[in-house]
Amino acid sequence: MRAVDLIRRKREGGRLEPPEIRWLVQGLLSGEVPDYQWTALLMAVLWRGMDAEETEALTASMMRSGEVVDLSMIPGRKIDKHSTGGVGDKTSLILAPIAAACGVPVPMVSGRGLGHTGGTLDKLESIPGFRIDLDLAGYRRVLADCGVVLIGQTSEIAPADKRLYALRDATATVESIPLITASILSKKLAEGIDGLVLDVKTGDGAFMERLDDARALAESMCRIGRGLGKEIVALITRMDQPLGRAVGNAVEVAECVRVLRGEGPDDLRDLSIALASEMLVLGGVAASREEARELCFRSISNGLALDRFRRVIEAQGGDPRVVDDLTLLPVPTLLRDVPSPRKGVVTAARARPIGRAAMLLGAGRARAEDGIDHAVGVLLHKKVGDRVAEGEPLCTVLANAEGPALDRALAEIASAFEVGDGPVVVPDLIVDRL
Repeated sequence: MRAVDLIRRKREGGRLEPPEIRWLVQGLLSGEVPDYQWTALLMAVLWRGMDAEETEALTASMMRSGEVVDLSMIPGRKIDKHSTGGVGDKTSLILAPIAAACGVPVPMVSGRGLGHTGGTLDKLESIPGFRIDLDLAGYRRVLADCGVVLIGQTSEIAPADKRLYALRDATATVESIPLITASILSKKLAEGIDGLVLDVKTGDGAFMERLDDARALAESMCRIGRGLGKEIVALITRMDQPLGRAVGNAVEVAECVRVLRGEGPDDLRDLSIALASEMLVLGGVAASREEARELCFRSISNGLALDRFRRVIEAQGGDPRVVDDLTLLPVPTLLRDVPSPRKGVVTAARARPIGRAAMLLGAGRARAEDGIDHAVGVLLHKKVGDRVAEGEPLCTVLANAEGPALDRALAEIASAFEVGDGPVVVPDLIVDRL
């Protein structure tokens, strides 16, 4: 078997057999197939695609490139959730403790933010002392003790994915549905889960801006995940404006705590409950989404979900007092209001430029190696459909330094908002369920 022959076949539109794909993935890690040949293969896949059998073989090979975690010693069906990413997309910090409080074990391996989209790990690290770098023994221990664990990808889980993602990022081959499917599912299925709920974003702030592309990705992940023996549900949701009213890290953690207290924005609460309800049904603790929804709301009203968040923070080395005292989270030194240029109704609050503004302030990364300022971000006072007076703040920018970066961030935010005469019809957040 020669890599060059397989690259040529895929370049010409042919298909690769599962044993050939397994050999290629093994060769990536052993060095038998060098990076430059994998780079050529990735470009061929980007142009020519992969069918379902090829994608399933790639996913399985990447998943088995490291340890597939055994969680059978922990009772219950283990269910996770994955989002394709967006701006203000913080539902994991809400739905994980809700699902755990309702009796569903939630082993969650998350990622960092890149570009205009935020990352769950960066948000968690804004909690003083919180450790996302647990080894697999710690991962199992916290899950057994708390019913939920929130960590980053370890060296043992899907190492082939880590190598391939770096190559895709450097060679403009990220936008391939088979490669995205294999990347996401290889990590998630190696966690030891029985089922997975997917939140596939579409719209201005989403990775898949077009609805047709988001639907194709959701269908691909459902098909491949089910083919590998897991129960998969996908919601396609809108990301035309930020989710909730906080964009950043510490500010998003604070907003999640407020939702778990029974406060917080309706859109963030409702989507978190919808996703958590799917987890409860997959986890076998509710017979229907309606019953699951009632259980989720009850876990908020009786304080059990908030207590579960407090417990996992403490178990992972963080300061659990933040749940009761949000002033313990990092705070910015500069606040800048962005006033409305006119009276009217907000007709647009585009997610992508708001996300870029947060990145420029230091809340996100332009490059994977960039550092993070957990205190900075954006607080939205107005969203699409809200009435606003001339000069009234549309949002407040949270910063830690004057200078060109703040100026560019303010310019991005100014381009994000539009105010018109209205009225505006705000579409449903959930577009479809697969």
